[in-house]
Amino acid sequence: MTFLIILLVIIIIIAVKSIKVVRQSEVYIIERLGKFHKIADAGLTIIIPFFDHVRSVVSLKQQTMDIPPQGVITKDNVTITIDTVVFYQITDPAKAVYEIQNLKKGIEYLAITTIRDIVGKMDLDATFSSRDGINSQLRVILDEATDRWGCKIDRVEIKDITPPADIRDAMEKQMNAERNKRALILEAEAQKQSAVTIAEGKKQAAILEAEADREARIRRAAGEAQAIKSVAEAKAKEIAMVYDAIKTADPDEKLVQIKSLEALEEIAKGDANKVFIPFEATGALSSLGAAKEIFTEKK
Repeated sequence: MTFLIILLVIIIIIAVKSIKVVRQSEVYIIERLGKFHKIADAGLTIIIPFFDHVRSVVSLKQQTMDIPPQGVITKDNVTITIDTVVFYQITDPAKAVYEIQNLKKGIEYLAITTIRDIVGKMDLDATFSSRDGINSQLRVILDEATDRWGCKIDRVEIKDITPPADIRDAMEKQMNAERNKRALILEAEAQKQSAVTIAEGKKQAAILEAEADREARIRRAAGEAQAIKSVAEAKAKEIAMVYDAIKTADPDEKLVQIKSLEALEEIAKGDANKVFIPFEATGALSSLGAAKEIFTEKK
């Protein structure tokens, strides 16, 4: 009975040692007698006790690793502190275990040296404006270097770049100066635009006023022309009526001469009128005057 119990215990121990359950997104590196045997994927795995053992459990999920902040000297001899994070994933578990002693330490040291090499070739201003470029270069270099370790670098991100205190103060002053400069430029542009708008408004108003004045003059001239035309037509009708009346009355020559003299007398009454009579006409005028007297006496 005791033997059976001991045998049952041994069987249970062997079963426990033989059966391994691998979780999802993990693999087991199985060694047999100290040599690499196989990679156990997720699920149930049977191994031989005392001959096989699990060398390492490797996660296949994407992992993150914070690189400690590093002091880096730029091309213009400014010491800045760079904080970086690396996103990586193991693609070949066997290489990740057997090709390097410590994968995380290897990635960390490689990232530090690469950052110093890249940033050391750049000016301070370039490091702030070229984060994407630095990230891309880091990812490419790290991915090529870690490929033989069965690791793929998915992304590298610079979390923070911290310059020295005096450099930060200088940068803040420069930023304030730039901000004030932009404000002054915007204010000057606004004043310029306002002056241009006012000038355009005055110009447009002057053009409209000139056009209105021209239109008024044209209308006034047209009205005066129409009035003169109306007066001329009235005078023409009056002259025509007088002519028709004279023609109907059939006056003799002396009456016509008397009427002409009266008209000449009316013309001469004006202050601004000057009448020049030829010498030869004085005889005719004297005859007309005598005729006028005769007609007066007869009346």
